[in-house]
Amino acid sequence: MEVKVQKWGNSSGIRIPSSILKSLNIKTNDIVNIEQDGDKLIVSIPKKRKISLKERFQEYHGENLAKEFSWDGNVGKEIW
Repeated sequence: MEVKVQKWGNSSGIRIPSSILKSLNIKTNDIVNIEQDGDKLIVSIPKKRKISLKERFQEYHGENLAKEFSWDGNVGKEIW
C-alpha cells in the first residue's frame, strides 16, 4: 500500500488507514516503535512489560502516609 508523506508541523507524517489500526488494535495516542532497516521503515507495537509494585515505588522518597484508622463503633443500620 502506498501512502503520501505529508508536512506535519516541523516534521512529516503518514496516515495509517483505520482498517490497519483496527486489525492491530492501535488507538490514537498509542506509542509505537519505528526503526529503519536499509530502505524500509518498520513500525511495530512495543511489548508491554509488567512493572512490579516494588519497581513503581523505587524512586518514591516521600513520606509513608499509611496509618491505621479507626472508624469507631457501629451506628444506625450498621448495627446488627
